[in-house]
Amino acid sequence: MSRTNEPGGSRNAMDVATIAEEMRAIRRHLHQNPETAFSEFGTSALVASRLKDWGYDVTEGVAGTGVVGTLRIGSGRASIGLRADMDALRITEETGLPHASVKDGVMHACGHDGHTAMLLGAACNLAQTRNFTGTVHLFFQPAEEIGHDSGGERMVKEGLFERFPCDAVFGMHTHPGLPVGHFLTKAGPFMAAADKMVITIDGVGGHAGRPHLTVDAAVVAAGIGMALQTIVARNVNPIEPAVVTVGVLQAGTVYNAVAGTARLELSIRSFSETTRQRLCTRIRDMVHAQAESYGAKAVIDWLPGYPVLVNDATAAALAASVAREVIGADCVDADAAPMMTSEDFAYMLQQRPGCFLRIGNGVDSKAVHNPGYDFDDQCLPVGIAFWTRLVERFLEQGVAPRMADRTE
Repeated sequence: MSRTNEPGGSRNAMDVATIAEEMRAIRRHLHQNPETAFSEFGTSALVASRLKDWGYDVTEGVAGTGVVGTLRIGSGRASIGLRADMDALRITEETGLPHASVKDGVMHACGHDGHTAMLLGAACNLAQTRNFTGTVHLFFQPAEEIGHDSGGERMVKEGLFERFPCDAVFGMHTHPGLPVGHFLTKAGPFMAAADKMVITIDGVGGHAGRPHLTVDAAVVAAGIGMALQTIVARNVNPIEPAVVTVGVLQAGTVYNAVAGTARLELSIRSFSETTRQRLCTRIRDMVHAQAESYGAKAVIDWLPGYPVLVNDATAAALAASVAREVIGADCVDADAAPMMTSEDFAYMLQQRPGCFLRIGNGVDSKAVHNPGYDFDDQCLPVGIAFWTRLVERFLEQGVAPRMADRTE
């Protein structure tokens, strides 16, 4: 953190630490009071109130419960967008912490409380230091966890970048297993597309002692589940990442009856649109053929999820450079391995060049979406310093860096 004291730095380490302590209280308040997708009313109100206190132009009700804070300094024409997500998950918390969720069955198991607090801290810092010329838009987004028809997608569809023009947009996510405050990113495809497929098997139920009079939907579903294991192995280039996971397989209600119906739910992940469509086609063909071979029928519902998240090369290089200034070169991996997790920030990167980063939550941190997970507050000063420095670097002299062409 001492790098923020160097010439051109935005604020000394003591001041950032003071802001971080205030954000720690806010973060823990948010953790205690989590809100799920498109219901982040209390969170949005808190965010809007603080931004107004610091002199931002505030727009509420974006994509339902989203908030945008805008700060214009000087005559610079360049603009930058920074995004944090706000929603929690329907998971029962098991941390036992003093600031644990007070809402049954809902918790911040993915660090969005921390993301919101880091960006609020940067908002406070930027409003006080005003060490840039240009425009910064802060996007506090609802409903990242929902999987489809998400807050990020809705914001874009509702004209986010027409209303709040940006030369580039940046986002960040907590990353368990990485030392606190360390950074991961890479140019190009960084996080996977994630789609859902629901398969309903229609067979013929009956008595367990008379299986010859039935079409056993459980057997059909089991056969499909096993056959799905060949989809990636025999339809996708071995050097390209792809995953097909059977997350749900349900059939029957009692032991002495043959199930007449069954249900499978699949998670399908890929890193190119070509592979994404190839998987969809081959799974459909295989499922129908498998069901028919047993004398059953299959009904398939394909639910497209988030697209591949693609980082702009120039934006990724800038973000990595700023991270090195803030935390040190040894703590930044600018060529990290792609991740099979997904992010609706991808929708924003389809519209504007930019970069998504991961910030370490500690080597021993529980995984995200785990009931024992908690955001590490030691990330707050690092995140605040990073966001502040990134804005200053990007808007330096009022000229945004030229972003490179993006490739799928």
